[in-house]
Amino acid sequence: MKRKVLIVCLLFISVAVFAQEAAAEEMTYAGVLKYFAAALAVGISCVSGGMAVAKIGSAAMGAMSENADLSGKAIPYAGLAEGICLWGFLVALLILFL
Repeated sequence: MKRKVLIVCLLFISVAVFAQEAAAEEMTYAGVLKYFAAALAVGISCVSGGMAVAKIGSAAMGAMSENADLSGKAIPYAGLAEGICLWGFLVALLILFL
């Protein structure tokens, strides 16, 4: 429960940071929604990417304790999980500037 409250608080803080940088003429309803959507895109993708890397990392450590040759095979999966964060950032940039 504490984790969910922390995630929601971080999302609302990131919305406030994005909204402060907006110009005064862009503070219409659509402008506010644009910044809110960008913050959600980055926030949700980074949180989910972090959770994915945590699961993959623990599984990789368990596999490497059984067989040390498996260490190189786990790296691409961790990279794929980190790519989730990059895609969220790119979506946020597209929302903000297009």
